[in-house]
Amino acid sequence: MADFNPRDLIDLVRRPIITEKATLLLEKNQYTFEVAPKATKPEIKAAIETLFDVKVMGVSTINPPRKKRRVGKFMGHRALYKRAIVTLAPGDSITLFPEV
Repeated sequence: MADFNPRDLIDLVRRPIITEKATLLLEKNQYTFEVAPKATKPEIKAAIETLFDVKVMGVSTINPPRKKRRVGKFMGHRALYKRAIVTLAPGDSITLFPEV
């Protein structure tokens, strides 16, 4: 496995995605994150393992299509993003909702 710079890995994972489908995947020990569009699966795996100190079993990525948006007479697109579904080893977990 290639060595990655830990300082670069922190910038790959942007935020966790909390949707209805993502919360259903939590029962299967799968977590959904928004990642940088140019991030690769080995980089995402290394980033999650170093950030959260867990063992990653698999990574699935999704590039959703860009949606058109109109503001007045100007046409544009939503920002491009990539979604990663990370499967953790049995017994590992990530705390998305810390106790207050």
